[in-house]
Amino acid sequence: MSAQRTIAAPASVSGIGLHSGEHCDVTFKPAPPDSGIVFARVDLEGAPQLRAHPDRLCQRARRTAMAEGDVEVHTTEHFMSAATALGIDNLLVELNAVEMPGLDGSAIEVAEALRSAGIVEQDAARKTFTLKDPVAVSAGNASIVALPYHNGFKVTYSLDDHGGSFAGTSMVELDITEDSFVNEIARARTFCLAQEVEQLRALGLGKGANYENTCVFDGEKVIGTKLRYPDEAARHKVLDLIGDLAMATRRLNAHVVAVRTGHRENMALVKELNKRIVAAEKPAYIFDLPAILDRLPHRYPFLLVDRIIEYDPPRTIVGIKNVTVNEPHFMGHFPGNPVMPGVLQVEAIAQTGAVLLLTLPQNEGKLPLFMSMDKVKFRRTVRPGDVMRIECETLRIRDRMAACRGRVLVDGKIACEAEIRSMLIDQP
Repeated sequence: MSAQRTIAAPASVSGIGLHSGEHCDVTFKPAPPDSGIVFARVDLEGAPQLRAHPDRLCQRARRTAMAEGDVEVHTTEHFMSAATALGIDNLLVELNAVEMPGLDGSAIEVAEALRSAGIVEQDAARKTFTLKDPVAVSAGNASIVALPYHNGFKVTYSLDDHGGSFAGTSMVELDITEDSFVNEIARARTFCLAQEVEQLRALGLGKGANYENTCVFDGEKVIGTKLRYPDEAARHKVLDLIGDLAMATRRLNAHVVAVRTGHRENMALVKELNKRIVAAEKPAYIFDLPAILDRLPHRYPFLLVDRIIEYDPPRTIVGIKNVTVNEPHFMGHFPGNPVMPGVLQVEAIAQTGAVLLLTLPQNEGKLPLFMSMDKVKFRRTVRPGDVMRIECETLRIRDRMAACRGRVLVDGKIACEAEIRSMLIDQP
């Protein structure tokens, strides 16, 4: 497992924001393990801080932006791309304007500043996520898919000619390392199409853009500059992609294949990846059978929940019941065609809800007893070999009464649902 990294000493860059046209001074400072990337707006009273996190992403045209309360930071993707590719996990980024400087339109100046400060390992392990199954997002003619890849982070990006706006189609494929990023990606500048210039200006964007820091494509011609790479536009798309995927909550081991994507599609993939990261890091169960027996008075053969796999008190709880042919009720309930009695499915809902109720401090020493059932429906049979997923949601909890809505699912389909009201009594 690799170690987290930061820089050894402060480093600075200064320049004009590509969209705002405002001057911004940025100082990168070392930060302790597990602090992540933290922006500090030193131009605002109290120098409020904002940590880079997907929950803080906000919609701003043609750029990646983050916000928390009244604090915003715009056009972070070039910096985030450089920090990620250089393997830097923890930084304090002090800036005195809302938008990070565009510099020469690429990430090379940021990468050089960070490297010149010295990159050092820290006494903490880096958290990574190795993708096991493909994850795909598409919108119109843009698509992006993350594939399992155990050798780090790889990108394949395809950019078509946009209906003749570019000289032709280009593709970039690269394993992203510190050296490959600096040599092959970091110098690629941002770009736009000639027919977009007036529209962007009308929207108040591109105030800091010029023909040196922005490649303006007009078919086979690039206005006012010479390309640094023949496929500079595609390489800059890779630069942006790396910066956007830095918003995943773990370092990724994956191969990302993208066609014609921009920030919107990249961030949609980040959202899906983060869901899988959360799911992968959830414990297999919250309460095992001994823990359930500590909370419920039920015992074999009437205990109808085996594990609690999700638990969010006092709102929701999810239990699991493995149905086997050895259940005692199958001896007399259709023994030639075993079907789990519906009343026991309702009882499984009640017991799962009872686990939630009996873990709440105010219900210590109490016992829930049935008061009533409502809206009970049975939608499919439950047979030996099925795994019942028992979901309960509390509707209300009072001193002496509780109500919940529950359902049993098998293979993602509802088998039973009911609303249950219970009276809470003191245990004898």
